[in-house]
Amino acid sequence: MPRQLVIGDIHGALRALKQVLERAAVTTDDQLIFLGDYVDGWSESPQVIAFLLELQETHSCVFIRGNHDTWCENWLRGAAPDKVWYHHGGRLTILGYEALSAEERTWHLTFFERMQHFVADDADRLFVHAGFTSMHGPAQEHHDSNYSWDRTLWEVAKVAHNRVQKEEAAFPTRLGLFSEIFIGHTPTIYLGETKPLLRANVWNLDTGAAFTGPLSIMDIHTKEVWQSDPVVELYPFEKGRN
Repeated sequence: MPRQLVIGDIHGALRALKQVLERAAVTTDDQLIFLGDYVDGWSESPQVIAFLLELQETHSCVFIRGNHDTWCENWLRGAAPDKVWYHHGGRLTILGYEALSAEERTWHLTFFERMQHFVADDADRLFVHAGFTSMHGPAQEHHDSNYSWDRTLWEVAKVAHNRVQKEEAAFPTRLGLFSEIFIGHTPTIYLGETKPLLRANVWNLDTGAAFTGPLSIMDIHTKEVWQSDPVVELYPFEKGRN
């Protein structure tokens, strides 16, 4: 039976991506929804992009844009490296792309150009890298950067979680616009967890692959989860973003 699988932040960890796709026994019948931040952290960011470009030829894929992807795209287009980006994973990405030809970089840019800020499906599920701030929903967002940078949605979900569990309140307005929301961006390891976390109706799939955690895939219907090894163990001679 076809599945819809959502994938957390990869951050240049091609070994983890291949491992977790194999562990989830992904087939061409499955739809793959990637939540962004494909680059920066481990040394194989260009290889991740090349792999995904090829994967989309055989699989149904949705690619959401992350903040690191915007940084990388701007640099590939000729902008000076953002100083914050450079020190938060961008340095290894730059080194990796310096080995590629101009034709390969142009090919990779087609991938960045096709990324989406968010996707909402017919079952009122939202897929976005970070969040949105408009009380009228993501389509009414005034600043595109919020889709890949906003952390207030996750903070609201954390605060609302206990209240909703105790039936003391309904979902806050932003959360109540959707049946479920799937995000990345803020590693769950900050809360001491290496599994995807549910807070209110928001699922966080960033399980810290850029740092010490694994890369995660979840079946959005059954909530079954598959994970890679801790990525730091797959790249033992690198620091990632640690």
